[in-house]
Amino acid sequence: MSSESRHDTAADELLRRLDELGGLVVAFSGGVDSTVLLAAALRALPADRVIAATADSPSLARSELADARRLAAQLGAEHVTVPVDELSVVGYRANTGNRCYFCKQTMLTAFRELAAARGLRHVATGTHADDRRALHRPGLRAARELEVVEPLADAGLDKEALRALAHAWGLDVADKPAAPCLASRVAVGVPVTLQRLTTVERAETAAHLFLTDHGLRPRDLRVRLLSDSFRLEVDAPAYTDIVARGLSAAVVHHLSSTVLAVGGSVAPYRSGSVAVPTGPGTARPEGVALPQHP
Repeated sequence: MSSESRHDTAADELLRRLDELGGLVVAFSGGVDSTVLLAAALRALPADRVIAATADSPSLARSELADARRLAAQLGAEHVTVPVDELSVVGYRANTGNRCYFCKQTMLTAFRELAAARGLRHVATGTHADDRRALHRPGLRAARELEVVEPLADAGLDKEALRALAHAWGLDVADKPAAPCLASRVAVGVPVTLQRLTTVERAETAAHLFLTDHGLRPRDLRVRLLSDSFRLEVDAPAYTDIVARGLSAAVVHHLSSTVLAVGGSVAPYRSGSVAVPTGPGTARPEGVALPQHP
């Protein structure tokens, strides 16, 4: 069977499973996975049996929230923004390696309450087959405990299949890079605070603007906050260009002088590169010496 045929079969299975659910709240971030899930739900079910819910917290970049609203409107889905406060949870703030468990527990509990209030039995996430094969996904445990459904994974759809389906359905997120929460930029062992989340968002905006001014548009860009420094990570082609043009020191100086007030480095982007402790000092309680901003 060709890959296209396998994808078509999996898509049919997805629509069948969604039809059987009868109605659901979709945990909607505006990324590829949740957008395909939302589009599929609207194909399989009446629009009044589908709600797109986005958790609004300091860990969600404002640009991503705006994008989620735009995409939900584009698909004709009811979109509900649900305020959540992960920073009130000790385990989340401590960031010892299972932060995502506490995040998902907080978020999905809020979505379950929304579903119950609206007479819907299920909350669904965009978890796919590749996610289930990952070695470290503490958020999936929270989803299991809360009996959240995972239609994409259950239908056997992986990331490649989801991008192919997004292309087939004309969704403009088909080639959208991953955009995990801002807390994912804070190294394990460095506590998550509102100041650090705000600083990450400001630093990434500043990095994008600096590189754009120099004719570079990275597909992937992260500013990682380490125990006493930062690391700017960009995709391999952008990293090669930065090094070839001698911009490494300039972009680090720009971020240090305008946002971060600590030294840093530039490196190739690697997903999850600060998800585990990297050595002695990573968990220093003072974390990154970030400036105070009004």
